[in-house]
Amino acid sequence: MGQKGYQSPARKLLSWVRKQSKKMKILLSIVTAVTLLVTLKLVVHDHNYFFVVAEAIHLIGLLVLIYKLTTLKTCSGLSLKTQVLTAIFLAVRLYCSFLMEADIHTVLDLITLVATLWVIYMMKFKLKSSYMADMDNMPLYYTIVPAAVLAFFVHPNTSHILINRMLWAFCVYLESVSVLPQLRLMQNVQIIEPFSAHYVFALGVARFLGCAHWIIQVYDTAGAYIYLAGRGYFWIPTVFLAEMVQTFILADFCYYYVKSVMSGQLIVRLPTPV
Repeated sequence: MGQKGYQSPARKLLSWVRKQSKKMKILLSIVTAVTLLVTLKLVVHDHNYFFVVAEAIHLIGLLVLIYKLTTLKTCSGLSLKTQVLTAIFLAVRLYCSFLMEADIHTVLDLITLVATLWVIYMMKFKLKSSYMADMDNMPLYYTIVPAAVLAFFVHPNTSHILINRMLWAFCVYLESVSVLPQLRLMQNVQIIEPFSAHYVFALGVARFLGCAHWIIQVYDTAGAYIYLAGRGYFWIPTVFLAEMVQTFILADFCYYYVKSVMSGQLIVRLPTPV
C-alpha cells in the first residue's frame, strides 16, 4: 500500500520540468547540453573518438531498424527518403574516405552503407505495402540541391583534386539535413512506435557527439580552429554550422523521446503543429 503513490526521482524531475515556463525549459536544455559538453571534455581526451562513437551509434540505430523489419515485417513510420539520402552521403563519404583517410571511419561507413542499402531494399520491395508513401512527402531535391550548391562554393582547400574536395563537402552538408524527411513523416504521423523512435534518437545522440567535437575543438584553440590554415577560410565555419543545424533539428524530437521514456511510455507522441 505504501508503494501506491510512489514516484521515481526521474518522474518527479519530469513532472517538475513540465510545470516550468517555456523560457525555463530552454534554459534547462542549455544547462544540460553544457554540462554534457564539459563532462565529455573532461572524460574523453582524444576528441576524434567522438566521430568513431557517433558512427557506431548510427550503425546501432540501423541495427534496431533491421530488427524491426525482420521481426515485425513492417516499415511503417520510416522514411524511405531519409534512407536514400543516408545511402547517398555514405557512398560519397566512403569514396572520399578511401582516398583521403582509409581508417576506422572507412570501415564503419562501409558497414553502415551496406545496412542502409538493405533497409532500402526491404522498404521498396519486401515491405512496400506498409510504407507510408503519402506521409513521406518531402521532395529529395529540397535537400540534395542546396547541399550540392553549397559544396560547389564552400569546400576544403587541400591537396586533393577539386571534384573530390567538393564531394567531401557535399556529403557533409547532405548528412546535416538527411534526417529532415524522417522528421517530416513523424510530424505528419505524430505517434511514433518504439523502434523508429529508437533509431531517430540514436541519430540525435550521434549528431550531438559530432557537434561536441567541433565545439570542444573551437574552445581548446580559443576560436583559432575555425580558421584552420589550409582548409579554406569558410570551410570549417560552414561545417561547424552544419553540425549545429543537424543537432538542433534533432534536439526537439530527442526531448519528446526522453519525456516519453521517463514517463514509462513506449510510444512517442509529438505535438500537433500549429
